[in-house]
Amino acid sequence: MDFVIEVRPIFEKHCHECHGAQRQKNDYRLDIKKIALTGGSDHAPNIVPGKSAESPLLRFVNGADGKMRMPPKKGLGRTETEILKRWIDEGAVWPDNADTAKLEDRTDWWAFKPLPGSGPGSIDDFINAKLVEKGLKPAPHADARTLIRRLSFDLTGLPPTPEEVVAFEQSSSLNFQSAYAFLVDRLLASPRYGERWARHWLDLVHYGETHGYDKDKPRNNAWPYRDYVIRALNTDKPYARFVEEQIAGDVLHPGTVDGVTALGLIAAGPWDLIGHMEVPESKTDGKIARHLDRDDMVQNTLGTFCSLTAQCAQCHDHKFDPITQEDYYSLQAVFAAVDRTHVNYYATDDIMRQARDLEARATATKAALTALEAPWIKRAGTRYSDLTLLIEGASANATRKQGNITPDFGYHSSIAKTQDTLKWVQVDLGRSADIESITLLPGYDDFNKIGAGFGFPVRFKIEVSDDLEFKQGVTLLWCRHDQTFMHDFPNPGLQPFTTKGADDDGIEGRYVRVTATKLAPRSNDFILALAELQVFDMYGKNIAQGRPVTSLDSIEAPPRWRRANLTDGIAPVAPTADERDKLSAEREIVLLEQTDTAGKARRNELKRELEHIEKQKVKLPAPQQVYAAAVHDGTGAFRGTGYNGGRPRPIHVLKRGDVKTPDSEVGPGSILALSELHELPGRFEKTDDEGARRAALARWITDKHNPLTWRSIVNRVWQHHFGRGIVDTANDFGRMGGKPTHPELLDWMAVTFRDEMGGSLKKLHKFIVMSETYRRAVLQAGSFYIDANNAFLSHQNRRKLDAESVRDSILMVSGRLDLTMGGPSFQDFVIEKPEHSPHYQYHLHDPNDPRSWRRSIYRFIVRSQQQPFMTVMDCADPSMRVDKRNESLSPLQALAMMNNGLTVAMASHFAGRVTKEVSGLNAQVRRAFVLALSRPPAGDELLPMIEYARREGLENTCRVLLNLNEFSFVD
Repeated sequence: MDFVIEVRPIFEKHCHECHGAQRQKNDYRLDIKKIALTGGSDHAPNIVPGKSAESPLLRFVNGADGKMRMPPKKGLGRTETEILKRWIDEGAVWPDNADTAKLEDRTDWWAFKPLPGSGPGSIDDFINAKLVEKGLKPAPHADARTLIRRLSFDLTGLPPTPEEVVAFEQSSSLNFQSAYAFLVDRLLASPRYGERWARHWLDLVHYGETHGYDKDKPRNNAWPYRDYVIRALNTDKPYARFVEEQIAGDVLHPGTVDGVTALGLIAAGPWDLIGHMEVPESKTDGKIARHLDRDDMVQNTLGTFCSLTAQCAQCHDHKFDPITQEDYYSLQAVFAAVDRTHVNYYATDDIMRQARDLEARATATKAALTALEAPWIKRAGTRYSDLTLLIEGASANATRKQGNITPDFGYHSSIAKTQDTLKWVQVDLGRSADIESITLLPGYDDFNKIGAGFGFPVRFKIEVSDDLEFKQGVTLLWCRHDQTFMHDFPNPGLQPFTTKGADDDGIEGRYVRVTATKLAPRSNDFILALAELQVFDMYGKNIAQGRPVTSLDSIEAPPRWRRANLTDGIAPVAPTADERDKLSAEREIVLLEQTDTAGKARRNELKRELEHIEKQKVKLPAPQQVYAAAVHDGTGAFRGTGYNGGRPRPIHVLKRGDVKTPDSEVGPGSILALSELHELPGRFEKTDDEGARRAALARWITDKHNPLTWRSIVNRVWQHHFGRGIVDTANDFGRMGGKPTHPELLDWMAVTFRDEMGGSLKKLHKFIVMSETYRRAVLQAGSFYIDANNAFLSHQNRRKLDAESVRDSILMVSGRLDLTMGGPSFQDFVIEKPEHSPHYQYHLHDPNDPRSWRRSIYRFIVRSQQQPFMTVMDCADPSMRVDKRNESLSPLQALAMMNNGLTVAMASHFAGRVTKEVSGLNAQVRRAFVLALSRPPAGDELLPMIEYARREGLENTCRVLLNLNEFSFVD
């Protein structure tokens, strides 16, 4: 048959609407040979040459498939169906030159092309050449006051002081170039520079200090990552190192503070507390939560550093860019073992290295000791196991007397015939109380040699509620009750089991219930037994002692077993030190009775080495913690997130992005097409060492041949200096993003930044702000009609200050700005703690609280309930990756500036400041004007302001100045 004459017209008429160039339902196309013959999603291939009966396509068009008919509305005619059947049976011959559409080379795009070699030039050469091309003329230079105000806000986020303005005006009038260069260097050397530019970076990685989602619990150890970014920028860390540390600093730069705290980038985004803590990884919802978690890690990494939308390939190959589904899931595989958790670090690199070395020595010594003891333990057999169990749990004194009183044992449920019988016991605290922790003390029974841990539940959960029947308002503190968990809770012996509340602030409730969903075995039946249930408040007091106990059932066989025993304060105890030493000595005899003296000497030597190491570790200062990416064992405050002892999870390509339909497994890697184009490794070694995976990705991103990395950062810096990037879609360099207005300039700057500047961001800033283009005035007559958006930069753009700069400026001119750097964030809200989730109440905060007078970069950032004043001023949403903020104008902004508690309070402090600095109303108005606007008032401005001050007071005058447009805009 003739495909072009007979078959292709059928496809064009009936199929291309849904399976052609414009739409590709189910990722299937019938205008391209390769996809038509091999594609077909879940039922690929749709066309089996020579076998029409086995070809899904024919079943769809002839109605044989009851669930699907193609085309959906009217189907094919009988004649057309016969033509397709005969064509397939004859081998489905499709000439190579007969496609109605050709697959385009998706790497043929400006962003994916290699960077050119370096060459001479300047920013102004490229900009001015484009102005000539477009028929535009450059604007004149801005005046000295405008330039220092522009530079100060751009580089530090704060206005210049009046004294700095005067000094610059005077020095620039003598030697402008020298004075301007000195000003740039001074601002870049200021610690305020890192604080300013860290805010741009934190927007980009959607940094927040709560988890987000419905509970939105506080994330109290996120701030060390924020401080890392500030520190890295202030020290001008080379950009490649800056990137490496945030992806794999613990591997590529071990033993450093920055190598750990920088990993906060991977964990910076929202996190589903319920999906991770309360749903196991084996459940569908748990798989979805973890899939979305890894997706956020991929987005934060590839989107931030490479300006790529790799996440668009979750369900199908990227429709526009050369990113396949396999590429996307290979990127997920890079992060397959890490979770978000609290990671220890120390204050200095020296202490970090000491701790690392001690840990390495301890691991090696323990391994040597284990290897030495292994044959002894094997020879000791059962006797060794019995003695070990005795040392770790049971005590001959478990029922020791106190005076003449024989302690009773605890609570004992009724006996059950099956292990999965549900049992519960609960304590009434008498009132709703703040709970800091809960402890379960195991029982001990010497009857029939039952021993320690008798009746301790194998799987159980601990809940708190104000509802006696636990039907509503229930908070889960801890669980190991789901049948999908691979391991039961081990017999604890006499070791107490303690769990803390769901967050650092504890939880609240009147009733505490322990529910066993898998009971402890006896001989031929099953029970629940506990010696004591203790509930501690924030002061360490056991508020459960003596409180009434209820349960589903009870054996009630006093004095040994009864409900009241659960809170009587009496429980079996672990062995004393003397008992433990005696038992250890007995074990030594068993272990060494068949060995030589050399082995014993070596064992003693290893034990002394371990003791020495432990003493050295104790001397180290207590570690701090950062919320970051790390392998997690799934215990403690973030239980339920760990996986398989740190080995990476198997990652599969998901058909249509559905966790219920996994396809082939993939290893770690990156974007194959770009790797082949630039001679980079596209697939990484499939190793169980998860750190090696992240290190490979970090090297891929920072490779000098990867053009995306260097174009991306140069464009981001340019954007914040001009209000618009050379590419106006800073987060998307793909085909759905914008094209550069000055592609040659972007490439030249990327190469210069990478090669000549050594990745120094401070050098890049200076390079940009020293240009004639940056120093131009804000308006050029006539340019609007040719270049309305000023894309070609004939003049500088007037910009509205962002929310942080407005707030910090208000504090600064009022004399109340606290420049203390680093550490935990200040909270400009009061937290109210209902049972389900915290409420962040901003209206209850006192703006006169000095703790909140720090720079806005140190503000505690809540995802679900954002600060109203900052939100009105277009502050970034911390749940989204924001590459460029909105610049809106609304009545709400005017009302906020006039009436918000911050501006009202600071207007009062502003007036108090100028009253202290100068005398007389006229001088005070002048001083207030200069502080607020960096310039003295004009003649027609001063008299009305003085008159207003006489009539309404100096405080209201200061409030007016804070509300002037000139205060909130920079030219």
